[in-house]
Amino acid sequence: MTITAPGAGGGREKTVIVSGSAAGFAQEVTVGRHALTVDEPAPAGGTDTGPDPYGLLLAALGSCTSMTVALYARRKQWPLTSVTVRLRHGRIHAADCSTCETREGQLDHIERELTLVGPLSDEQRARLLDIANKCPVHRTLTSEISIETRLA
Repeated sequence: MTITAPGAGGGREKTVIVSGSAAGFAQEVTVGRHALTVDEPAPAGGTDTGPDPYGLLLAALGSCTSMTVALYARRKQWPLTSVTVRLRHGRIHAADCSTCETREGQLDHIERELTLVGPLSDEQRARLLDIANKCPVHRTLTSEISIETRLA
């Protein structure tokens, strides 16, 4: 199987390495030449030395959304001066989701709110909202995903 990385990364394959002690939740993450710590908050049994995994997931979606919207506005030469994306993750009852195929149990639910700063027209704002749903991470999260796990 050949895997290519989507998005602006130039088609390069990305390898992320995560390692940590089995004694706790804190994990050291290496992404290329970048390093960060991922952990759980203290009430969940962690040491709160970094964001939790869902925080990283939301950060990936939010940063991709902001980059995609800003890139589109630059290409169109629209007067967008800044983008802020606020995200929340939670669970909802499937029965409460009118647009979801699943009817039973609970579903993951992400709320994403964009603040677009600049003298944009209503039409430009509506188009940028539409473009937000086209960012590569959004498309990944809303598409069928294949995860293959094996022992090293």
